Amino acid sequence: MNDILVLGGTQFFGKRLVEKLLTEGKKVTIATRGLTKDPFGDKVKRLIIDRENMKSQLDAFSGRKWDVVYDQSCFSPQEVKATAEALDGKVAHYIFTSSMAVYNFGKLHKEDDFKPEQFSFTYKPRNAYKGYEGYQEAKRAAEAVLFDYPGFQSTSARFPIVIGTDDYTNRLKFHVEKIRNGQPIGIHEPEARYSFILSDEAADFLYRVGETGLTGAFNPGSEGDISLSELLSKIEEITGKKAIVTDEIEANNASPYALPGSWSVNTERVKNLGFTFSDLHETFHNLIGFYSTN
Repeated sequence: MNDILVLGGTQFFGKRLVEKLLTEGKKVTIATRGLTKDPFGDKVKRLIIDRENMKSQLDAFSGRKWDVVYDQSCFSPQEVKATAEALDGKVAHYIFTSSMAVYNFGKLHKEDDFKPEQFSFTYKPRNAYKGYEGYQEAKRAAEAVLFDYPGFQSTSARFPIVIGTDDYTNRLKFHVEKIRNGQPIGIHEPEARYSFILSDEAADFLYRVGETGLTGAFNPGSEGDISLSELLSKIEEITGKKAIVTDEIEANNASPYALPGSWSVNTERVKNLGFTFSDLHETFHNLIGFYSTN
């Protein structure tokens, strides 16, 4: 691959993906709403699109072609349908940033636990998808549209929770600061288990999928999972402070990782393909140390 289109690419691991592509000498075009500044200067071409306005995409993509498109900004089946139609004949490989949220609550899901071709849905705009249930439905439906579309080879990266020192959501930082400051953390299910991946490794996975042409659905991420109680114990160990956990959930204490059940993935398929990811417990040790001193 040489000519790359990135839909989004101005935040978090999408930005890391663009940086990786540029480092590898790729020609990169980013397509966004133009609302978020990026650090890429004249190293990239820029297009302005509205994912909910197909005409804006038809106009922006007219007369252009790319080898690969990375979709980092899709939040409804309507959006992936419009983009796929606008890119028909203009791109060979469509790589979609999906989520482990396509699976039901449960531990160590394998890729075959969700089959997008069997998922029935109705088209709705992104603002109709509320909360984690809406996010789950939107990602499931988007995959169903993509894998049914005949215009290109398709890949879905079903990422677990993405973490890193550049995580603008501050979800892990929330827990470290609450414990350091002796403030309660609201959690209903402290034994619920989750999977994670570092932001730079998420970007590297996407890059390598594009470079190798892998297609299908994949669960990238650190091997195994971790419970919220185990995570809090790690923070206690590093900070020397005791976590205060409450089941009285309020807006200012609710853990951003607290969901009604476990959500984790089995990474055996990507491991067998030669992908490696950082050790989960070492990753948290390093990140907790970072947030404890910054």
